[in-house]
Amino acid sequence: MNATILHNPRCSKSREALAILQDAGATVTVIEYLKTPLPRDELARLYAKSGMSPRDGLRNAEAGAKALKDVSDDAILDAMAADPILIERPLVETDKGVRLGRPPERVREIL
Repeated sequence: MNATILHNPRCSKSREALAILQDAGATVTVIEYLKTPLPRDELARLYAKSGMSPRDGLRNAEAGAKALKDVSDDAILDAMAADPILIERPLVETDKGVRLGRPPERVREIL
């Protein structure tokens, strides 16, 4: 099984989700999204595939998220593409779907 994870190695939840994927024997593509930001259209595709809105994938703990309280999903995607720290992690994709790994065990749903 192939999996892709939007990963921040400094995040314990992201590290836990990566370990779950590796323990399941998945071939994992790791995208350190803070170093290699995703284009807006790729973020839109991932959220659509997950059934989440971009607002659901917004990392509200970040200072920049406060300014996005009353904006559209399109504006949130623009902001995430410009400042990827706004993306809640880890976001995992397999052939079975996309899940936000909060809690990390949620990635088991798509293994």
